[in-house]
Amino acid sequence: MADQLTEWATRVAETELSAALPRRWAHSLGVAERAVGIRRLLGADAGLLAAAATLHDVGYAPRLAVTGFHPLDGARFLRDGHGADERLVRLVANHSFALLEAEERGLRDELASEFPLLKEPLLVDALVHCDMTTTPDGGRTSARERITEIINRYGADSVVGRFIRRAAPEILASVRRIEAALAAQPR
Repeated sequence: MADQLTEWATRVAETELSAALPRRWAHSLGVAERAVGIRRLLGADAGLLAAAATLHDVGYAPRLAVTGFHPLDGARFLRDGHGADERLVRLVANHSFALLEAEERGLRDELASEFPLLKEPLLVDALVHCDMTTTPDGGRTSARERITEIINRYGADSVVGRFIRRAAPEILASVRRIEAALAAQPR
């Protein structure tokens, strides 16, 4: 079942991103690869993490960009267009502290009421870790370097720049929790 979910997620994300936004597609593939690398932490939820990692940026696809806020647009597409699993949709909607960016965009209430944050901290942290340790081209990086790259790309005073600076302490804490959990795992 997990393999089917991951295969479906890959087909959907590839269809929406590979031609229109190849760099975003490369990032999504890198995030998915990171998810595979930490699957031992998640047990039965490893497939769900891999699917969310693959689909987390699908809302950037030009044909899906209704609000211009990719977590919300992607989650709505997955829910309304595909009837996707609620946990998957909520992970995509809230990935990497999207609620803080939603505040910057005046969409907090809309995102929070439509797609409440999952009460599964390990799964939420795992997706943050995968996203925030992957470069825009799909390579590996540190969370600190990724945050700096985002600020430099968008500008410190942009909506995204303000959001990422606010989210940075939470992002770094999520990444530390996953790294600690991985270090505690038997090899």
